[in-house]
Amino acid sequence: MLLNDDFTPMDFVVAVLQQFFYMDETKATRVMLQVHTEGKGVCGVYTKDVAATKVEQVSQHARAHQQPLQCVMEEN
Repeated sequence: MLLNDDFTPMDFVVAVLQQFFYMDETKATRVMLQVHTEGKGVCGVYTKDVAATKVEQVSQHARAHQQPLQCVMEEN
């Protein structure tokens, strides 16, 4: 899950969804809008180990680009 914040640019979120979750631009834009309007959006469903890796990759990428974007795991 990606969590909404008031600072991360929408195009950065779309790029993250494309780079780390292999979404095309249309799907990435749809998820970004869900994050923006609903407060969070589903990036994908993965095994626990894969999800943890994705969370860490996105978190490191956001920090490296000085963005407060948060990615978290939720158990289904």
